[in-house]
Amino acid sequence: MKTKEIREMTSEDRGKKLKEMRTELMHERGVAAMGGAPPDPGKIRVLRTTIARILTVQREERK
Repeated sequence: MKTKEIREMTSEDRGKKLKEMRTELMHERGVAAMGGAPPDPGKIRVLRTTIARILTVQREERK
């Protein structure tokens, strides 16, 4: 998800998306920790960067 798309979202939508992404990240980490091969190995990295982008936009709007 690109930063431009995140900025166009409402703050409520961003919060929902953040919660969804964190849940998905926990699931992916759980699969990796149990030794299972994830279907998409780069997904954890993408989830982490997207979460960081959402948090950055939220902090910018607070100022």
